[in-house]
Amino acid sequence: MHLVMILIAFIIACWFRCQWYTLQDCWTVRWQRAMFLFLFPPLLIFMTAMALTCMGPQGKMGEWQVSCASYIMALSLLLLFVLNFARLTWGAWETLVSARKLNQVSLNGIPIHVLSTSVPFAGEVGFWQPTLVISQGLINSLSPEHLQTVIAHEQGHCHYRDTFWFFWLGWTRECTRWLPNTESLWQELLILREIRADAYASLQVDPLLLAESLLLVVSDTSITDNIVCAALGTSGSDCLEQRIDALLAMQKPRYQIHWQSWQKFLWALLPLGTVIFHT
Repeated sequence: MHLVMILIAFIIACWFRCQWYTLQDCWTVRWQRAMFLFLFPPLLIFMTAMALTCMGPQGKMGEWQVSCASYIMALSLLLLFVLNFARLTWGAWETLVSARKLNQVSLNGIPIHVLSTSVPFAGEVGFWQPTLVISQGLINSLSPEHLQTVIAHEQGHCHYRDTFWFFWLGWTRECTRWLPNTESLWQELLILREIRADAYASLQVDPLLLAESLLLVVSDTSITDNIVCAALGTSGSDCLEQRIDALLAMQKPRYQIHWQSWQKFLWALLPLGTVIFHT
């Protein structure tokens, strides 16, 4: 019976992921839809593994005898999650320590750490209280006005705690790369994250100047791929086009998350309810 539970969880998870397709709609609708399809399937699988682990390798579930195979599978899956968490946490901590060792200066009254490279780069590095890192190449290549738009964009990431939340989303991504459309949903969330930070910056600086900064900055992907780094650079022309279109749009959408939308995640807790039927 436990093997049936695992099979059902995997089928449901894959079915939800296969519902993904690119949607042209407002930010809130796109964000809630992408977040649900990205998080719900892994959460369902994780809760199923938790339930099977709690039930143990012996006993019965209704009329069916449980097997050690399902218990080992569930335990192995949880171990995979733990090992990925440990690996990513260690790598993220090393990145943060390296960032804080960089030379610190004040730019327009804002403390920043300067990265000694000619590659144009700007990003928040860290967790809940990230560190602003800007490369010397970016400082040299942008005017003071354009540089201010870059800082405003990064302050948007800090305001929304993007580095913290995307660490957990990145962990989920690493654990479930084998699920359908994982990378497509991840890229969608990254695009929406950048659009939200752009919108925050546009309230403080000229949106046209920010759009010009986006066109001027080409970030090194080896830096921006780190999950504890929320950087200005974009990956792909489509992402850049969407961000510029959003900046130049006449309407100013409200970048809010309705917490009622999280209620449907409670369905992922259903596997835990099966524990009461185990004897």
